[in-house]
Amino acid sequence: MTPDHDGSRSPAGRTPLPELLREHRRAAGLTQAELASRAGVGVRTVRDLERGRAVRPQRTTVDLLAAALALAGADRAAFLAAARGSGTEPTRPDTTSTAIAVPSSDRPVSLPPPVALIGRDRDITELTAMLTVERGPRLVSLVGLAGVGKTALATSVAHVVAPAHPAGVAGVLIGEGSDGPDVLAASMAVLGAARPTELVAQLAGRPVLLVMDAVERAPGPVAATVHRLTAALPSLRVLVTGRHPVGLPGERVWPVAPLDVPPSDVAHTGLATLETWPAVALFTARLAQVRREAPTPDELPALAALVRRLGGLPLAIELMAARGRLLDLTELLDRYGDRVLDLAAPADATVHPGWDAADALTRRSTTPAAATTVTLREAVATSYRLLAPDERAALRQLAVFGNRWSVELAEEMLADEADRDGTVAIDPVPRLDRFVELGLLSVRGTGSFRFRLLDAVREYAVEQAAGEGELTCIRRRHAEVIARLVARTAVDLVGPRSSDAVHRLDEMTSDISSSLAHAATDDPLTALRLAACLTRWWRFRGRDVIGRQWLHRLLADPRTADADPILRAWAALGVARLAAEHGAGAEELPTARAALETFRQAGDVTGELEARNVLGTLLIAVGRQDDAREQAEVVLRLAARDGRARDLAVAQNSLAWHEIRTGDLAAARRRLAAADRLAAESGEQRLRVLVWASRAEVARLEGWYADAVDRGRRAMAALSELGDQGRRRRTLGTVGLALAQDGRAVEATEVLAELRAGMAEAAAAGSVRAPAGWAVPRQRSDDMALSGDGPDVGLCALIEGNLALHKGDRELAAEWFAAAAEAGQDRRDVVEALVGLAASTADPAVLDRLDQACRESGIALLPHESGLLYALTADRDGPAAP
Repeated sequence: MTPDHDGSRSPAGRTPLPELLREHRRAAGLTQAELASRAGVGVRTVRDLERGRAVRPQRTTVDLLAAALALAGADRAAFLAAARGSGTEPTRPDTTSTAIAVPSSDRPVSLPPPVALIGRDRDITELTAMLTVERGPRLVSLVGLAGVGKTALATSVAHVVAPAHPAGVAGVLIGEGSDGPDVLAASMAVLGAARPTELVAQLAGRPVLLVMDAVERAPGPVAATVHRLTAALPSLRVLVTGRHPVGLPGERVWPVAPLDVPPSDVAHTGLATLETWPAVALFTARLAQVRREAPTPDELPALAALVRRLGGLPLAIELMAARGRLLDLTELLDRYGDRVLDLAAPADATVHPGWDAADALTRRSTTPAAATTVTLREAVATSYRLLAPDERAALRQLAVFGNRWSVELAEEMLADEADRDGTVAIDPVPRLDRFVELGLLSVRGTGSFRFRLLDAVREYAVEQAAGEGELTCIRRRHAEVIARLVARTAVDLVGPRSSDAVHRLDEMTSDISSSLAHAATDDPLTALRLAACLTRWWRFRGRDVIGRQWLHRLLADPRTADADPILRAWAALGVARLAAEHGAGAEELPTARAALETFRQAGDVTGELEARNVLGTLLIAVGRQDDAREQAEVVLRLAARDGRARDLAVAQNSLAWHEIRTGDLAAARRRLAAADRLAAESGEQRLRVLVWASRAEVARLEGWYADAVDRGRRAMAALSELGDQGRRRRTLGTVGLALAQDGRAVEATEVLAELRAGMAEAAAAGSVRAPAGWAVPRQRSDDMALSGDGPDVGLCALIEGNLALHKGDRELAAEWFAAAAEAGQDRRDVVEALVGLAASTADPAVLDRLDQACRESGIALLPHESGLLYALTADRDGPAAP
């Protein structure tokens, strides 16, 4: 029976869709429910279309209805035309499951086309293997935050695995408020059947893949449908995306993590290097769609900082890059760097790109509705609301960690406030597992410190903690936890595990900084405990100035006045040790002496040995070499008495410098050999490397230049591995001097370039300045002129002077040696520069300066230096008395 088209018509002469649909349904002898079941749509969809409440249906819905009604030819064309021109009234939402596509014999993959993915190669490879292996999981769930790329990943994987599923690959987008029959009908429809029994016969055991997107919209119905279908169809596999797992036995959960972001220390390495990080590659790819120019070198730090602030979340990256049409990257960072949670996107289009979602384009209101947006804050809030109250509290507590953390740290952080000693352990693993399930927690690497909340999640949780009025207490607990971690780790900064200890503290840098900043105001005693353990790490990492400032501030705080005297002594000793690193040791001599006295009175031998070592360094800096040697000899006796191999090695290394000072290089070599052996016995690799550097210097002073270069380069490689760039630069200077004195100009020039590059970086960071009244000599070549202060300046000038002297340019050599004598901080370097200046100028006045420098420093000239100056000295002093 054909419907009568002569009835009520639209103004354009066509029968309106509601009437046409009703007539075709009745002609087919179907109820609304039967038509919905046959078409694979919700019965509410059919009902709303016939009542005119949904007057702009999606093309997929119309195709499904036309196929279910067996319309063909002119009837099908009229039906489709009525759907396209059915008016402009606002629509009522289709809250049923919306079928995405139907597999057909000539198109087994019925999904949106795949998008080009960046940084998902590993995910695609492993998911492909999972969905194609013979005994792989029947149900795979991609879970994560909105905007992390679950749908795009699922679509790409489905296309890749299509050849392994000859019965087809199809998808369904779950609608809000869908019930069990809706989800089941839509799923069967896209698989090409009206009921499970038909599917069994149709598939005949051939593999088929069903993709279900946004399953969090109807978790119960989805779980029931997947359970029913997989039980009835042994060849069916299901790939779902959602905020949380489906929760069925045998389900394989695959958290979709944000893209990897670059660390903070690679911002100046160039765009090509930055783009090896997927988050940066995605940002620049999307930026290229809105502006022609690639990021400039000046924008690279902002680029790296932006993707870190966005946490590698693809949706956030794309939204931020789109704003690059109007603003450069520095402006983007300034304007939006602290507002990433407020980045907004259209509600569904960005989350499910390319999927035919009727419910995404219709609204409940019967009046025109404004386009809605979804912010990152709202996206995170949706997942946050899925947590139980105790899980939310745990998330708020863990959000205070800025870097990766371990299960043990989480356990400390989540300990009961009434059980500060951890007597009753609270296992954090179930909560962490729940966070991973919801895509809130990133787990990377194989070490213990492999957990990290996603940045957007962390910021949202901190907001919630502030709103609950608990943020101060959480930050106080965090400072206590970090202080205990640093205290445990600081013990290993000396010994065979020093490299691991330094690396561990490096990993926790932001947590250390935030804990120290908060505790300095809220709990200065905890801050003092923390800072007192950081001295070596600060020194190794070149943070001596800021470290000394922190210790000074905390020791001066009246709230720490009654702290344990030993704790205050260690903090004071840290002040003195760090002062020596930047030439301020003379100011802290009384501080070091006071700390030594505290340790002696308390019978703390470890503290006494450390204090004497630091005191010796300060005494050398103020020209009291004999007193410094006395301290080293006391350390040697105490260490020998107590059998402390490491402290014996330190003492021998210190005394070797005094042998060099007095010109006894053979004795220096013997002491350094002993120090090397003792450091090896105690497993102190870092001390061994420092000894190697000293042996390179001794070889240079003895004129064994090739040996000095080889030893120095070996020490430099080891210092690089240890991360001690300060000592490495000093050893690089030794190598450069040996090369220059050996006439190896090309290699020496390369050393100069490397030293100056380091100086330029320091100058850019504002950590060096030009000495007042210091003139730079005319340049020997096109090399960058010297600028700044610090030991590197004097070393560069000394190398230049030796190169000029070796070439026979005495005038230029004199200029460089004069510069080295003015800029040098190491007293041996100053003496060496004055020797070179005297030899270049034959000026008796320079000899007077040299004599004064030797008297003040206690340094004796080496035989080859005395020989170089013999004729000049004889001329100045006149003939010897008969």
